[in-house]
Amino acid sequence: MALYGIADLHLSFTADKPMDIYGPAWENHTTRLEKNWREMVRKEDTVIIAGDISWGLKLEEAMADLQWLHELPGFKVMFKGNHDPWWSSITKLNTLFEDMFFVQNSFYPYGEYAICGSRGWLCPGSSDFKAHDEKIYAREQLRLRASLEAARNAGYEKIIGVLHYPPTNDKKEMSAFVEIFNEYEVRQAVYGHLHGETEETAPDLQFGCTNFSLVACDKLECRPLRLL
Repeated sequence: MALYGIADLHLSFTADKPMDIYGPAWENHTTRLEKNWREMVRKEDTVIIAGDISWGLKLEEAMADLQWLHELPGFKVMFKGNHDPWWSSITKLNTLFEDMFFVQNSFYPYGEYAICGSRGWLCPGSSDFKAHDEKIYAREQLRLRASLEAARNAGYEKIIGVLHYPPTNDKKEMSAFVEIFNEYEVRQAVYGHLHGETEETAPDLQFGCTNFSLVACDKLECRPLRLL
């Protein structure tokens, strides 16, 4: 029973949003992803999907993408990205598929581990961080802490952390997200959101006790990263 992580699938089986316009790394990316997924992931495995799942604007538009994921092997633990406006009532989402769990202010148990996280947000000190980002940055801290606290209250000591956004700004400075993960002694976490040339400026990161791995789909060449 293995655990994998990947982010930024940017599926668009209904939405008119071809990804190959963003360069060779995205050419036929769903075909390559499905091939690699089926070669690597078994039915009993679990895959963390760290946001930017579907280009659908509403849940009805995202259903074809979710159905595609449903037909792939493994259990999927889903987190919201900044390009997931279809993400509606968490209660409704968690009634859709028996092999998917959508995490919001909660956690998913994986053996002796709890999978915890939130979308995250731009961090102060980023070049494009504005005054209106402060409110969302604060709210995502609350959601991250709620997820971690739920796991602790359930008796979990080992945690895999998840963010969609990077845990730091483009200067790699400390953030509230990093401080929270360190507070809960999270050793391993994943994040996505960054693509193309920015991958070189935001590789795997170590802050305190937490190692953060970038698992964006293009960075992984459409191959889920084995975590455990």
